[in-house]
Amino acid sequence: MTRNLPDLLAPAVAVLLVAVVVAAVAGAWPPFVAVESGSMAPEVERGDLVVVTSTDRFPWGGLVGATEPGAPTTFGSAGDVIVFDPPSDGERPILHRIAFPVTAGEDWTERADPALFDGDCVTIEACPAPYDGYVTYGDANGEYDQSAGIAPIVREEWITAKALFAVPNLGWFRVGVDAAIARVGVLPTAVGVGGLAAVVGGVGALVLGRVPVWRERRVRRERDNLDGRDDRDR
Repeated sequence: MTRNLPDLLAPAVAVLLVAVVVAAVAGAWPPFVAVESGSMAPEVERGDLVVVTSTDRFPWGGLVGATEPGAPTTFGSAGDVIVFDPPSDGERPILHRIAFPVTAGEDWTERADPALFDGDCVTIEACPAPYDGYVTYGDANGEYDQSAGIAPIVREEWITAKALFAVPNLGWFRVGVDAAIARVGVLPTAVGVGGLAAVVGGVGALVLGRVPVWRERRVRRERDNLDGRDDRDR
């Protein structure tokens, strides 16, 4: 059976269309984040796929820290979980929880949880807060990012999305794609992923197309068997 190029590319196009629709609803691109560390365990593990939304998207508008009254529950704990990308960090974006907002010049250790920072405002580089922003932490880290040196006070403009929910293990594909891009580049990775999607779609279509043929052959064999028994009876 021969298949033309549009038929082979149809599965990849379908996946892209789904992603575009989800992005339109969520207001963020990409609408998924693949988790690459265990800093948000046990609710979010490495390899999970997290669905995200824009920070001002209705009905999830605004950002609320874990210590604020009426904080929403996200991944089993209070406070919004955000994706942020400090411009001078040089690393991948971070998926962590907001602890509380701070204002420029504030000694935020005075209202912080003593169990989540080491030292005092004199010894912590991000204290007092150099500008308005947020103190953040990973659920599994046991220390504020700003105390551990993972990130400075998080400016609001660094926040790219807010997490909604996670799907276990579906992020491994994205992690693999990112690793391939880092190793061989965007274009070879895109060609490889598109080719794989086309092959999988073609094989699936071939299998589904053969199902009626197999059913027809089975019915024919059963009919032939019945005819043979009728001939023997006569």
